[in-house]
Amino acid sequence: MLNKIKNRCKGTSLQYSIFTNTSEIPINEWNAINEQHNLFLSLSYLRTLENTLADTIDFRYIIFYRRDEAVGIAVNQLIKFNPQDLKLQEFPCRISDTIKNTLIKSMDVRVLICGNLFSCGEHGFVYSDQITDQEAFENLSEALKEIRKTEKADKPSFILLKEFWPSSFTKSDYIKKQDFREFSIDVNMVLEVQKDWTSFNDYLASMKTKFRTRAKKVLKKSKELVIKDFTANDIEIHQEIIDALYLSVLDKADFKIGKLNAITFKNLKETLNDSFVFKGYFLEGSLVGFTTAFILDNIVEANHIGIDYSYNKSHDIYQRMLYDYVNLAISRKVGELRLGRTAEIIKSSVGAKPVEMKLYARHGNSLSNQLIKPLIELISPSEYEIRNPFKLQLG
Repeated sequence: MLNKIKNRCKGTSLQYSIFTNTSEIPINEWNAINEQHNLFLSLSYLRTLENTLADTIDFRYIIFYRRDEAVGIAVNQLIKFNPQDLKLQEFPCRISDTIKNTLIKSMDVRVLICGNLFSCGEHGFVYSDQITDQEAFENLSEALKEIRKTEKADKPSFILLKEFWPSSFTKSDYIKKQDFREFSIDVNMVLEVQKDWTSFNDYLASMKTKFRTRAKKVLKKSKELVIKDFTANDIEIHQEIIDALYLSVLDKADFKIGKLNAITFKNLKETLNDSFVFKGYFLEGSLVGFTTAFILDNIVEANHIGIDYSYNKSHDIYQRMLYDYVNLAISRKVGELRLGRTAEIIKSSVGAKPVEMKLYARHGNSLSNQLIKPLIELISPSEYEIRNPFKLQLG
């Protein structure tokens, strides 16, 4: 533990303790704040990430206290960004070459992230209603700056808070008073699962003829695929090909940061059981794709995938995966399917709608932090088109 006693930053109202390992965290205090049982904030999930990614990522955990009572928790990851992690020709924001070059020079540094590199959404900071929004983000900012100070050998140059849904913008914007700069990122594609969809056929019946015909064509082209729910043992057996399939998708990604692997997926399956779904896609006995998903309270969150692209066009593997995610959400009786960023057109063709998201950044140096402001303001999310596949406007 970095701080064995509770520390208080000058001018803030709360105390806090910082931990470097989940084994050091007081379980009851942590769980009392994570009362909504956010899976990505659960100690079992975090411990799995630690055990498999400790070689490339450092973890820092914070518990905030008021008069010895836990009132907030934060999950943080320390990672080094490198220019090789970015595909410059496919940079996800429309940025001038000057700005791009400035950012790239800054990327070969360590970054402190409050949130989860491996999941979109608010999985980094939770606090009780005993403290105000302003108070919460003020204390979070000070604790993050303190973590930065303690990293003497390789001090993070940037602090990043990722990433917030529109319903939280009013709260999260308080961090801007702590010299954090906000910027929008590419939208998250979200499908609202209708209550009258009790089967995949109900979903198809709600679509316009054009999109229903397209879906049936995809199902026909992909009918030779054999889809299997994997156990942890299955993941271990197919470990080598899973890593290769995952890498083939990662190589096409704009960012290649914080790479997972088959062992991580195996450990997640062992730890989370039915809350983590891993499906393998076989063609003539060979594994040609996989999908992963997390089952949250009323949400299915699509996560990492792997595809053998030599079969993608002939068998519509990727689009079949999207329809299978829809089917999973219906079968699990959740209200929302989160398909993540990128590929907006194809995701909208299955019914997902774009949802704006924001994150916040602060440079560790106060002068550099002033210089980052005009750069951030010129960054905007990628342009995209969307489709509406349903007969009626869903809402």
